[in-house]
Amino acid sequence: QVQLVESGGGLVQPGGSLRLSCLASGFAFSYNVMSWYRQAPGKERELVASISSIGTSTNYADSVKDRFTISRDNAKNMVYLQMNSLKPEDTAVYYCNLYRRDMNYWGKGTLVTVSS
Repeated sequence: QVQLVESGGGLVQPGGSLRLSCLASGFAFSYNVMSWYRQAPGKERELVASISSIGTSTNYADSVKDRFTISRDNAKNMVYLQMNSLKPEDTAVYYCNLYRRDMNYWGKGTLVTVSS
């Protein structure tokens, strides 16, 4: 079955960086678009970034453009989110996402806290 396991979250000061990772299994990873979402306390889950199956196309939420970079390694079934110039408003649980055959699949998430 589909499994998505996120890692790399933690506490970071404003202006700092973190790299999130997602290990995927149970499906043909290299044929699927992958995404990162986040959910801040009291807010709805929102799309952060997506990457095409072979990594040639990406898109970002306006709030993270020029600060975050999504990438993938199809040989390792991994998708990454490099987050730079972090702001307190980036504090959220970050989720790896697969949308396939009209279903959303989610990992358990990894918490990112941006605070001094």
